[in-house]
Amino acid sequence: MHLVVHADQRQFSLRDSASRLTGSGWTPAALDHRIASEAGGIAIVTARSDIVESSVTLLPSAPSLLSDAEHVVEADLPVPSGKVVISGPADYPSQEKFFSVLPGLYRARVSYVPAGPPSATWNEHEFGEHYRYVVELWPVSGSAGVEVLRQGASVWDG
Repeated sequence: MHLVVHADQRQFSLRDSASRLTGSGWTPAALDHRIASEAGGIAIVTARSDIVESSVTLLPSAPSLLSDAEHVVEADLPVPSGKVVISGPADYPSQEKFFSVLPGLYRARVSYVPAGPPSATWNEHEFGEHYRYVVELWPVSGSAGVEVLRQGASVWDG
């Protein structure tokens, strides 16, 4: 599923439809890892506070790493309701996107792939590189926490 998301405050989230993110996942490590993980879902750190392109794909098992990704991080995503909500922090409920899965625990891999500006109108005055945020989900039987598989540059967001 290809998405265009308003990543206001340099983030967008994936969460179970029955959950709300509280902000408890925002730690100094979360900024380095580029993902804030908490019980209800994950917030993906973006390089721009702007319109960003993303994709979400459901897979049967862990995929190979994308060779062109500058940064790759994984976290757990519990989805007990079977419905994943994808949204930016300023989105109204009518702007949220939904993705149906079987209820359970998923691993979410986020790959930061360099890209040009999105096809949608974007803010040319916003600082930061353009990335395509590739999110790959697959079912898992146990929790594994946050793991950085490929660390990108420490200065990367404008």
